[in-house]
Amino acid sequence: MSVASEYLQVSRESADELVRRHAPLVRRIAYHLMGRLPASVDVGDLIQSGMIGLLEASRNFAQNRGASFETYAGIRIRGAMLDELRRTDWAPRSVHRKTREVAEVIRQIEVETGAEADEKEVMRRLGISAEEYHQVLADAACVRLLSLTGSDDGDEGGVMDVADESSLGPSENIERDGMREDLAEAISGLPEREQMVMSLYYEQELNLKEIGAVLGVSESRVCQIHGQAVLRLRARLSGWRG
Repeated sequence: MSVASEYLQVSRESADELVRRHAPLVRRIAYHLMGRLPASVDVGDLIQSGMIGLLEASRNFAQNRGASFETYAGIRIRGAMLDELRRTDWAPRSVHRKTREVAEVIRQIEVETGAEADEKEVMRRLGISAEEYHQVLADAACVRLLSLTGSDDGDEGGVMDVADESSLGPSENIERDGMREDLAEAISGLPEREQMVMSLYYEQELNLKEIGAVLGVSESRVCQIHGQAVLRLRARLSGWRG
């Protein structure tokens, strides 16, 4: 066996071992995402797409990336799952349209008043009931996971969609960095409870039930607060859409 053949054999074995060792990571990420999705989404489809992401990660990972394999693989696994959700886009266009309308009214109110948009004023301008408004908030908490600036019509996502950053060009990296700075500033300007929910959900990775226990509110109320935060961020980051 040549040196090249031996190297390829070792590389394949190393990749296979990485996949075997980190397969539970795929299930963990899939079930975490399922906590944000309607029951119509099949967790098996997420796991299948996540395994593809893990396989790709195991083949492309290099030790000199400056990150652990689990960190690198987690990005690729989530990216593969989100790509699958985008391809099968479970949210009807009416959901995208309504969340876009609410975000636009929030933006208008905050521009006019210089203060946080009050939900009663949002409902008044839209001519919808509290029940309808809370349904939009629940939908907003699910639509476009981890993408606050993507297209609202079910087409391609925005700059904050999970991606393999090693594939980005210089201009894309600059754009992503700028987006992150603006996103961080927008989050810091959220009402305290909305900031808390975003932190517990995305940084601490608690599910809605666990967050409810921390805040002393129901799971459905956490969903509403989360949705309100997402729509408020969409409104404040509207300049990044398109």
